Amino acid sequence: MLWGIHAVRAALANPDRCIAAGWATRSAQAELGGAPDRSWTTVTTAQLAAQLPADAVHQGVAIEADPLPEVPLGSVLSSSAKPGPLVILDQVTDPHNVGAILRSCAVFGAAALITTDRHAPPESGALAKAAAGALDVVPWVRVGNLAQALAATREAGRWVAGLDGGAEETIAGAGLAGSNSKTALVLGAEGKGLRRLTKENCDVLVRIPLQYANNEKCANLIDSLNVSNAAAVALYEFCRD
Repeated sequence: MLWGIHAVRAALANPDRCIAAGWATRSAQAELGGAPDRSWTTVTTAQLAAQLPADAVHQGVAIEADPLPEVPLGSVLSSSAKPGPLVILDQVTDPHNVGAILRSCAVFGAAALITTDRHAPPESGALAKAAAGALDVVPWVRVGNLAQALAATREAGRWVAGLDGGAEETIAGAGLAGSNSKTALVLGAEGKGLRRLTKENCDVLVRIPLQYANNEKCANLIDSLNVSNAAAVALYEFCRD
């Protein structure tokens, strides 16, 4: 089940998405008027809420859909693949964070998101809602072995940069600002960060320059960004002119 105006509109417009059924309030149907025609089951807000998880912010619309087809790693590493940085996640499991990262990938023109099969969330309504439509826009590659995927990424000519708070170089200091088509950005889970083997398979470790160290009020309290916010800041650095 997918819900929310942006998530549903993007799913309807995606030719690779197989949709079985849809439910919408009359006001949501009017808002989706620009989407491809389909037959809606008209429901009230309460009726729709009864079909969804208690915390679902559905905005009056939901669809039942098959998961998207698998995307092979080779398709996003080939010379004919869409340009833009790759974003690789090392055991980021929160669906809201992954959804928000997908949204940033779409905004900043990332070529694909790469995660592992395990220790990554499945497609879900909550993830799609957080992605605001990006789930159906940004290719999502799932791999069995992250170290092997990083090696293949380097062999394909990408410079693999791991985001690590303890790194000596910033993104700009490492000369990666504006190198969006030649890079892959690797982010680890909050708290644990990048695993040792993941770091060893990066070409360089970089950090976002944070000012907390010079702020007595924040020192030892706020020493990092949420992983989805860190992804957005780093992608901006990679993509800016």
